[in-house]
Amino acid sequence: MDTALPSISPAELIPRLGRADAPLLLDVRRRARFDPATSLLPGARYCAPEDVAAFARREAPREVVVYCVYGHEVSHGATQLLRDAGWNARYLQGGIEGGEAGVDRLEDIGRWRGTPLPRMAKRPDLGVTGERPSRWITRARPKIDRIACPWLILRFIDPRAQFFYAPADEVFAQAKKLDAIPFDIENAPISHVWERCSFDALLQAFDLRLPALDALAAIVRGADTSRLDLTAQSGGLLALSLGLSRLHADDHAMLQAALPLYDALYAWCREGRGETHSWTAHAAAAA
Repeated sequence: MDTALPSISPAELIPRLGRADAPLLLDVRRRARFDPATSLLPGARYCAPEDVAAFARREAPREVVVYCVYGHEVSHGATQLLRDAGWNARYLQGGIEGGEAGVDRLEDIGRWRGTPLPRMAKRPDLGVTGERPSRWITRARPKIDRIACPWLILRFIDPRAQFFYAPADEVFAQAKKLDAIPFDIENAPISHVWERCSFDALLQAFDLRLPALDALAAIVRGADTSRLDLTAQSGGLLALSLGLSRLHADDHAMLQAALPLYDALYAWCREGRGETHSWTAHAAAAA
């Protein structure tokens, strides 16, 4: 491991995933390894190693975590190029596979693989491979699922995704015109299945397996399907969503206003469920 370059461990990276201030994840696996791979890290962007220098000059510098297969020379080289161009770049220790047997120390491999990173399935049929921004379209005047799904896409699937809202009877025609994926509408590739919401369908479609996302899915499901007894938080999400809808006539303004709400709910699902808050009512006055 090249200790001269800044790095981050899987255990350090996992809590940053899904946050509004998460670093860019840059997948720099060589084409021979990337193309047949069926998954990448959640929300990662792909850049072939030979294109990193041009990428670093073209894009505005920001925080980035670079990963390759095992965290060796490919990610080291990309990290150095990005840092030379002014980026706050680190490489992922062990890469996406958590180290290479026979090359990395056994204790390092055990540590990296002991906290396995979540992965996201590639879905070329949905326009999501990490290589270019995806496009999505749904019915106008969103309330819950049509806001929750874009949040999930932006935070865990494709941070560069573009969203369109259209009248219900125009969604599929506009989808063809815009080369966008319809969602949360009957006969769309991502939509309700029995009691499950489109949010659930996205989790399944991209094989996203995070306990906090499962907890958030239950909250969304309860609010979106009027089963407010499903979770204690579903009624609150419904009330806030309907209130935001009344504050914002523009659908994209509604989406932007609601993103911090879902950020907060996800943070609570991830690490806040054990915390309580109380106030003693009618406490006796001090003598």
